[in-house]
Amino acid sequence: MTNLSVKLAVFEGPLDLLLHLIEKNKVDIHDIPIVMITDQYMAYIRALESEDMELMSEFLVMAATLLDIKCRMLLPAPQDPDAEEQDPRAELVERLIEYKMYKYMSQELSDRHIDAGRSIFKGTTLPAEIAGYREPIDYAALVGEATIEKLQLIVGAMLRRQADKVDPIRSTFGEVAKDEIDMEQKMAYVEAYLASHRRFAFVTLLERQRSKMEIIVTFLVVLELIRIGRVSIRQNDLDGDIIIMAA
Repeated sequence: MTNLSVKLAVFEGPLDLLLHLIEKNKVDIHDIPIVMITDQYMAYIRALESEDMELMSEFLVMAATLLDIKCRMLLPAPQDPDAEEQDPRAELVERLIEYKMYKYMSQELSDRHIDAGRSIFKGTTLPAEIAGYREPIDYAALVGEATIEKLQLIVGAMLRRQADKVDPIRSTFGEVAKDEIDMEQKMAYVEAYLASHRRFAFVTLLERQRSKMEIIVTFLVVLELIRIGRVSIRQNDLDGDIIIMAA
């Protein structure tokens, strides 16, 4: 396994030290008390002993930046009321927020690397009879270009046609008995129709049904016949009729 090195040591750079001082003093990063933070930063610089001149130069540049911000904040506000006052800390705050984001991202990557090292992957150990199993029916070959969604569209059109036949006034007279469709009887009906026709349009079968419930049950029967491989369906073109054929 290749080792991933994610290095973010404490006070590795001036931004890291500033971020530590802000969190230690529990102050708002958007409203840094620049005098207090500058004094604490300078105290750390004085105590720092390092032979790395490049690193020391980075800390000293930040020290100069803090002193510059401190001086600008002590200057009186501009007399011109129309002049837009800019916070001298704004650029530093933006850099600190960006650094904090990348620091936490690096810590997250380090944690994930550690967690990944504790994961163990198991290879495939399926028995030969299961690994070699194939579906007894090729549903893709049965359905072809015609999809279940297209069948549903046809059923929906038939249901809307049935609804248009209902008289909105007379249908409210008296009591309407609940349709009870026997699934086994409808299966026998469709199988008999299939035996006598062998090949027919799906919409033709649905048009012979007398109610919404019969259309729905007929649709379910056709789906079941497709599932068990008793029928196959075809559609010669995108807008053509879906043809049901005995398998």
